[in-house]
Amino acid sequence: MKILAIETSCDETAAAVVEDGRKILSSVVHTQIAEHRIYGGVVPEIASRRHIEKIDAVVKKALGDAGLTAHTVDAVAVTAGPGLIGALLVGLNFAKGFAWMADKPLIPVHHIRGHIAANYLADPGLEPPFLCLVASGGHSLIVDVQDYTRFAVLGRSRDDAAGEAFDKAARAMGLGYPGGVALDRLARGGNDRLYHFPQPHVEGAPLDMSFSGVKTSVVNLLHNARQKNESLDLPSLAACFERTVCEALCSRLFAAAEQTGATILSVAGGVSANTRLRETLQQEAKRRGLRLCMPPLSLTGDNAAMIGAQGYFEYQAGHIAPPSLNAVATLSVERGAPQDFAL
Repeated sequence: MKILAIETSCDETAAAVVEDGRKILSSVVHTQIAEHRIYGGVVPEIASRRHIEKIDAVVKKALGDAGLTAHTVDAVAVTAGPGLIGALLVGLNFAKGFAWMADKPLIPVHHIRGHIAANYLADPGLEPPFLCLVASGGHSLIVDVQDYTRFAVLGRSRDDAAGEAFDKAARAMGLGYPGGVALDRLARGGNDRLYHFPQPHVEGAPLDMSFSGVKTSVVNLLHNARQKNESLDLPSLAACFERTVCEALCSRLFAAAEQTGATILSVAGGVSANTRLRETLQQEAKRRGLRLCMPPLSLTGDNAAMIGAQGYFEYQAGHIAPPSLNAVATLSVERGAPQDFAL
């Protein structure tokens, strides 16, 4: 089954064709990073306008690269939420029109389910059940993937997501946007024990996370140093902050594995591209004798291939959307049936 997938939840206009949820036939991503960099973050109105300008060309290229036409794909999958509502609506309305024109079924896909499904593209032998650490700009979750369309959240961030904390700390250090990549690069040359940040804990919820405090600690440290006209070792500051965040993420994932008895782990989302996080997960999983699945860097950020992968399994579960399908800005990964996106 060949699925045309569309993703416009934030500032990437993406389209892909995926076969049977496991094989990428084409993948096209148009990013807006350069345009949003001058504002220090994504401007929703600009993102939506650029999606309108680019989506037709991006979809045509994805179809052309796969050697297919509108009438030779079998279905259309689209991110229906969560995300920036204006951006989501561009992709959703294009997908609805395309599906109607080509007389193809329309499959709504939850964005976070898509990130998790990137692992099916990276490891064709991966099957549920397994645990997944989802770490991105908007979400930090420990997810029990019970089946392809059945999920349970075991832990979550109570405030800032890990990616959001990376970006805000990087901005305070003067590293620009996107901050996570710049901070990762800077941290490679630092001493990760020079500065101390407390490990965040949520009382009564050992698998939950909190990153607002450690982000604020970095901001306060920088502010106090400037007030006193003192200099800080920025590579070491970046390394210490990165270590604290990565330890919080990894400790929750392995604690969840102990709690559930899971032997297969995975990671997903933009923060899963972080060098230290990947290294720590690999080392600890090997030490514990657990299987770890990680998507390649090309599938860690927002892309449509992951939406096509999850779309295949949503289709198998009978999740076909009516014309009334709507976009939603916030929605738990535990919900992803068509009625969850209904008007």
